[in-house]
Amino acid sequence: MSIVEFDAALIRRYDKAGPRYTSYPTAVAFKAFTAAEYQAQATKSNQTTPLLPLSLYFHIPFCDTVCFYCACNKIATKDRSLSDKYLTYLFREIEMQAALYDRSRVVEQLHWGGGTPTFLNHDEMRSLMAKTREHFNLLTTEERDYSIEIDPRSVTVETINVLRETGFNRFSLGVQDVDEKVQVAVNRIQPIEQTRAVIEACRAVGAKSISVDLIYGLPFQTVEGFQTTLDTIIGLAPDRISVFNYAHMPHLFKPQRRINEADLPSAETKLQIMKLAVEHLTQAGYEYIGMDHFAKPNDELALAQANGTLHRNFQGYTTHADCDLVAMGVSSISSVANSYSQNAKTLDEYYAAIDAGQFPVIKGLVMTEDDVIRRHIIQELTCQFALDFAEVERLFNLHFAEYFAQELADLQPMAEDELLVLSTSGITVTPRGRFLIRNICMVFDKHLREQTTQQRFSRVI
Repeated sequence: MSIVEFDAALIRRYDKAGPRYTSYPTAVAFKAFTAAEYQAQATKSNQTTPLLPLSLYFHIPFCDTVCFYCACNKIATKDRSLSDKYLTYLFREIEMQAALYDRSRVVEQLHWGGGTPTFLNHDEMRSLMAKTREHFNLLTTEERDYSIEIDPRSVTVETINVLRETGFNRFSLGVQDVDEKVQVAVNRIQPIEQTRAVIEACRAVGAKSISVDLIYGLPFQTVEGFQTTLDTIIGLAPDRISVFNYAHMPHLFKPQRRINEADLPSAETKLQIMKLAVEHLTQAGYEYIGMDHFAKPNDELALAQANGTLHRNFQGYTTHADCDLVAMGVSSISSVANSYSQNAKTLDEYYAAIDAGQFPVIKGLVMTEDDVIRRHIIQELTCQFALDFAEVERLFNLHFAEYFAQELADLQPMAEDELLVLSTSGITVTPRGRFLIRNICMVFDKHLREQTTQQRFSRVI
């Protein structure tokens, strides 16, 4: 069982900007990267023994309306014809990408993200999955982990039936807050009846997992109001609940300029809201997985954490550790072999590359040996809250105390603050340190150490 202890004074002291470590190195470290470099990594990934399975990600950038808090790559539009053109190009990328990979490689994990994937109409949903199945080796058994992000405002019971028929068995719902005053302030009016109906529809079709996303730090949120939101969502009993920190960065994300800063809760109120969330959810029987994620004890994430197989990637926590992630669509990021590559961020650039018969890759990197070592360490810490020095030495043929002398020295204050136990054999993160795991990982982040600014990252709280 994963136990977390909320120490407000410590969190105040360690509250600074830092990455969420859905990758290491993080996207901030990406540089110019060519299609040829990406293709070389794809070829390399076909030469492993045994061949690794695949994880596929599809980015659908369109939204019917813009939520003012949003920091995703999206296009707010009422023009439904845009998705038809987009899919034409996405289908061509599917053909190009599939040609790079050994057809025997099974797709264990698949995810549609956005934007709002449910912006697509039912025929478009069916055709995108059919095109994917035509070119990749999709699973038909319930062992598959095929998930989609859902805006409950944009679906009907029929939509859920269509998604289940096409192969989805995990559904992630954006809720954020059930308080109407908060919803109005962020331009996302979503009556709880709508959310309840979608969750019931997901259950009716035998969903393997249902998750709900909440956000704290939004305008007009209070401790009392957020308790109502938590009680309401706990009553709906999703398998997983995520409670994300709203990072107000209007200089980077235009929609956030529509939020009045004077309406945002204070840092102290945010701290109390998060304290409430941790205590309330754990008392309700959810386990703290890490990085704002909670899951029921019988959920695959909790079981994977218990048996040491939990993994973290661009979709957050996952049970699929050994997969090459092939991402398609505008702005999407692949993780293949020991590389990362990101597609063009605008539709015009994306379409131009596809029209020219080229992969729409614009940046990325091939990891150095040091990157690979540090990625392993950060994965272990974020997923298992522990690190075995002997295992790192065995895997990478190094002497831990010598290689990471600076990092071990930097961890001493954290050990003194009882965020972790530091011994000659390893690191164990304490219950009070689990909520500050980002700070602990940052000690091992060489790229962050060399950066001049951290403004692109959200704060821990």
